[in-house]
Amino acid sequence: MISKWAGRFVQMAQLVGSWSKDPSTQVGAVITRKNRIVSLGFNGYPHGISDSADTDDREMKLLKTLHAEENAILFAGRDLTQCEIWVTHFPCPNCAAKIIQTGISVVHCPEQSEDFLSRWGEKIKISEDMFKEAGVEVDWVPTGEMTNLS
Repeated sequence: MISKWAGRFVQMAQLVGSWSKDPSTQVGAVITRKNRIVSLGFNGYPHGISDSADTDDREMKLLKTLHAEENAILFAGRDLTQCEIWVTHFPCPNCAAKIIQTGISVVHCPEQSEDFLSRWGEKIKISEDMFKEAGVEVDWVPTGEMTNLS
């Protein structure tokens, strides 16, 4: 059974992800240290860049978008050694590199859907291998237990 804090941080990452204007994928990240929130982030364009879904095609959107993990790391503006990150979607290899480089020690992520795994499984494997090699713990949070958080 997952702890109340784990459930709260996963739910918070989901809420923060809902702030993204991306109509296809909304990703959230919460960085914590000892059950205290250090930073939040969601996927989207940099500050000051128009993020109208109507103006950019998929390729341009992917080039301009900051990932939730990147935004949370940048917004923190402080040492993240021994922090933990709670994400709605498993980090891509570029975000995994940034997580490792900042000293974040644990990545918490809800179990991913079969559809997500079929599309992104190769990148997830690369990220998992990077985390393992760098000594970053990966915690797959069982989604079935998310409804029992009283």
